[in-house]
Amino acid sequence: MTATRPLPAAPVRPVRVQAYVLRSPIETPVQTSFGIMHDRPALFVRVEDDDGAHGWGEVWCNFPSCGAEHRARLIDTVLAALLTAQAFSSPKEAFDHLTQRTAVLALQSGELGPFAQCIAGLDLALWDLCARRAGLPLWRYLGGISDEVEVYASGLNPTAPERVVEQRRSEGYRAFKLKIGFGEDRDLGNLSTLRQVLGPDAPLMVDANQAWDLEQARRMAPLLAPFGLGWLEEPLRCDRPWNEWQQLAAASPVPLAGGENVMGPESFALAIGSGALRVLQPDLAKWGGISACWPVVDWARAAGLHYCPHYLGGGIGLLASAHMLAAHGGEGMLEVDANPNPLRTELAPVFSAPVEGRCRLGDAPGIGRLPDIDALARSLAR
Repeated sequence: MTATRPLPAAPVRPVRVQAYVLRSPIETPVQTSFGIMHDRPALFVRVEDDDGAHGWGEVWCNFPSCGAEHRARLIDTVLAALLTAQAFSSPKEAFDHLTQRTAVLALQSGELGPFAQCIAGLDLALWDLCARRAGLPLWRYLGGISDEVEVYASGLNPTAPERVVEQRRSEGYRAFKLKIGFGEDRDLGNLSTLRQVLGPDAPLMVDANQAWDLEQARRMAPLLAPFGLGWLEEPLRCDRPWNEWQQLAAASPVPLAGGENVMGPESFALAIGSGALRVLQPDLAKWGGISACWPVVDWARAAGLHYCPHYLGGGIGLLASAHMLAAHGGEGMLEVDANPNPLRTELAPVFSAPVEGRCRLGDAPGIGRLPDIDALARSLAR
């Protein structure tokens, strides 16, 4: 793989780790091809250094929602002790330490994903800590030159998606992504409606959430072509061999996107090297944090892929993803969930009103000023 730009080396000596599980009720469930979310959970982590500096991260836990409490217990009972047992030369060294020390336990328990997600969230907190301590916004601390990111409204449900599109467009969004995988007639009908609402030129993408096998995907892909889509996301299961993705890419008039469910540098190397994807979508809160995803994004961009981070959780992980995207630059877009979620809007209000589809992250240290998490938790509990 291509050599990558080095991350800043900042020593850390974590002394305190706190895990916060918050849960927000919602009126309209979030629908995907694999299940329905009836509320919006989030797992936030706060890490404090021995000099009093602190940082915030977020652990992926959005479905099934009971996973939030389980991952919090993994942090409280296993990972916090490992993280606070010694000093590290950098967040990357801490990431590697946690990954190595829990590798056998993750295999033994069959919980590779939950452990990876917890470590990713802690890594995000450490990078936020370092940037705050340096008095720099995270995007600049990581070497970025601009705080501006392009955004798109994601997670459009298959039931009357045009209503959400019209609302988000009035707020300043200019690009959108529809969930598909609910049957040919419904998927194509929704796309036809959205094109009528948006016109022929607005960026529009689709996400099948691993809904199809190769035969189904090869049949559907040409049917999507008339809608001028930016990409077709996760049409196949993430565990399917890359030769199937290559076969689909050769047959699909719509570029393929994926990466949110890829774990590990070797797996990302295979994904990038396959040539099947045109858009790579690692999720910083699901695997790798900044420490491990940083080189992956460098590899992807060197291979000519667009980096568009996946994210569908609370505001802290969204802010971290935005800062990572801004630091790397390029033509990628940030995924912003279009569905109501106070755990996103209260913590990351910057994404509530884009200007012609773009948002500015500002110059506040770290990922920015955050409200009182304890107060937010109390308000949701009422």
